[in-house]
Amino acid sequence: MNLSEMIYLDHNATTPVAQIVSHKIPSFLEGWGNPSSIHWCGREPKNWIRQARQNLATALSVSPLEIIFNSGGSEGNSTIILGVFDLFRKTKNHYLCSEVEHPSVIQTFRYLETLGARVDYIPVNRQGALDIDFYEKHLSEDTALVSIMMGNNETGTIFPIQELAVKAHQAGALFHSDCVQALGKIPLDLKKLDIDYATFSAHKFYSLKGTGALYVKKMAPFQKSIFGGGQERGRRGGTENTLGIAAFGIMIPELVQTNEKAQQMAELRNHLETRLLNEISGVQVTAAEQPRLPNTSSLVLKNIDGETLLMSLDLKGFAVSTGAACSSGNPEPSPVLLAMGLSREEAQSSLRLSLGWSTTREQVDQFIETLKAVVVRLRNLGGETEQKELSR
Repeated sequence: MNLSEMIYLDHNATTPVAQIVSHKIPSFLEGWGNPSSIHWCGREPKNWIRQARQNLATALSVSPLEIIFNSGGSEGNSTIILGVFDLFRKTKNHYLCSEVEHPSVIQTFRYLETLGARVDYIPVNRQGALDIDFYEKHLSEDTALVSIMMGNNETGTIFPIQELAVKAHQAGALFHSDCVQALGKIPLDLKKLDIDYATFSAHKFYSLKGTGALYVKKMAPFQKSIFGGGQERGRRGGTENTLGIAAFGIMIPELVQTNEKAQQMAELRNHLETRLLNEISGVQVTAAEQPRLPNTSSLVLKNIDGETLLMSLDLKGFAVSTGAACSSGNPEPSPVLLAMGLSREEAQSSLRLSLGWSTTREQVDQFIETLKAVVVRLRNLGGETEQKELSR
């Protein structure tokens, strides 16, 4: 099967590199100097980093001095959580995060618990909505940090970050949000949100892997996790990933298209879900009643094994997911879906579809027709297997 015949519906895992980025990469490769060098060879790479920082700061309505480039969302999440713990361990020892955070957040908090930290995990209901009463009840003067993502990578659920940050600040706590999935899908004004920290990954927004950014609000306490030279104003040691940062900087001005692209993706997503609900029996849309990222649809298909469905669609040329890409290969059902109250059987019958800026209606319709045929075949096979088991 030719690459041109394949259809990619897994943009929450990663996005294809935009043409405006790939066309510039050869010229960036010519600027191979170390951006920390003060001689001629380092000047151009340093300017690329400076411009990328300015572009991102402008897009997020913050100061360039509040942007730290790093390797991506996981590093940023770990840096903030571990750093706040290190800075406040003698004065505050309580933390809050949702039960459906990215593994880089959940696992970091699990590690802090081994060091004596108290962590409360905010429950969500079957629609993915946070238990606000639980949140308010557990906020206290001992809370050092709250970490709640902007949009969930599996279900697309959007959380009321501005409201939650206000409550955290009223209790004297700092607020961090994993905004990796939000970039390019919903408008982001960090000044208006008034959060203290935010994390981003370039490869979730049509640029290169291995590059990300961390927003640290002016005057917010910060403890670096990588020591070395004076890069990033002494806040993140190590020679910068110049190619990745420069490429990210090229893509950032395209964020002006977010509203238009979000509307297009939402229309396609709604068209997709409407057809699936009408044309395939036993389909449920997870978190359908909640505000969601415009490109994300999490489905449960009754009497279908998600992994088998994924492989069958893969053979037909469709790239989809059963959950988070960073958990691929894990036989256990999605912790996010289980936290929402879905049964193990339902979670193992899940399918995540995430559209992109370039996804077309024709591609969506082609996927629907293929999915219908695959579901019928798998259910028929399941019925035949069940009959054989009963006849033994």
